Amino acid sequence: MHSRFDFSERPFLVIWETTKACGLACVHCRAEADPFPDPNELNHEEALKLICDVKDMGTPILVFSGGDPLRRADLSELIRYAHSLKLRTGAIPAVTQDLTPERICALKESGLSQIAFSLDAAESEIHDAFRGVEGIFKRTLQSIQFANQIGLHVQINSLINVHNLETLDKLIQLVETLQIVFWEVFFLVPTGRGKELPLLTAEKFEEAFQKIYELNQRVSFVIKVTEAPHYRRFYIEQQMKAEGIDMDSLQDKRIELPAFLRRKSGPGGSIGHAPDGVNSGKGFIFISRNGEVMPSGFLPIAVGNVREKSLSDIYRNSPILIELRDPSKLKGRCGICPYKHICGGSRSRAYALTGDYLAEDPGCTYLLINK
Repeated sequence: MHSRFDFSERPFLVIWETTKACGLACVHCRAEADPFPDPNELNHEEALKLICDVKDMGTPILVFSGGDPLRRADLSELIRYAHSLKLRTGAIPAVTQDLTPERICALKESGLSQIAFSLDAAESEIHDAFRGVEGIFKRTLQSIQFANQIGLHVQINSLINVHNLETLDKLIQLVETLQIVFWEVFFLVPTGRGKELPLLTAEKFEEAFQKIYELNQRVSFVIKVTEAPHYRRFYIEQQMKAEGIDMDSLQDKRIELPAFLRRKSGPGGSIGHAPDGVNSGKGFIFISRNGEVMPSGFLPIAVGNVREKSLSDIYRNSPILIELRDPSKLKGRCGICPYKHICGGSRSRAYALTGDYLAEDPGCTYLLINK
């Protein structure tokens, strides 16, 4: 089966780090954000051009990230412009005192498709300590409730790592009670301030996958796993077992993305899943606050700058991005894995831990337990 998206031509999703400024002090922060903006951040006119580039490239979804995108005075105007171009938009504001009901209303009125809030634990003490500011947990739940009241689709972002794996059941129980259309689960990549945190073992990834999979079977909202693309392998294996498919018959063959994994969109207008296996630089691209183009915010290798070239030119022609989109270039276990065309391992984690973005992902057990 082939995706309706040619990932060599355009990504399904662009994330733009609108600013470095943020009022939180999250212990895992990729951006190492601080209270002050970078003086070299894209200005308003450059931001408008970037939005045009995203539209012209044929990418349907643009996410405004940070830092805290609320620290950009022109955020609502930029969202309104993207909406006028018929782009689907998401925003990931920091839950600080800046995130008032009035600001949430303004985002919705600007045409924002989906708002994302972070929840990393079901206990206020753990979540607030992780985010570095007391009271964030309570304010997050209040913000979710208000967004629900005004009809703005809500996404929850959660990081799973050593700090909350043992209490993951409680987090899942909380997420399941919330009125959301999308749960994005991140697995830690040791970059930025995250370099100081311990990592899950590959076996612990599998434990988390089992819990996520079980939730996936009973909820209507979309669940997306980020920086652990081997969840696709886990999901497929579980589905094949349920359908009585002989797993041994699939060894050493190229495994394509089955129909049961092709959820193109979520309920209620969610921005939804990509139609194929997205990875760093493959269906996904990241723009830094100063216009640098990177395969991912967690894979901080600049492959060009939108101030110098169009986004489409960089995405289609960067030698690094071309390599990342070619599964035959993968090394180690990832290189011989039958799932490499739909998984490929976390290129970000491979780079962070080995210095080689084509190396095997140390967070995966496959071909260790399946020899």
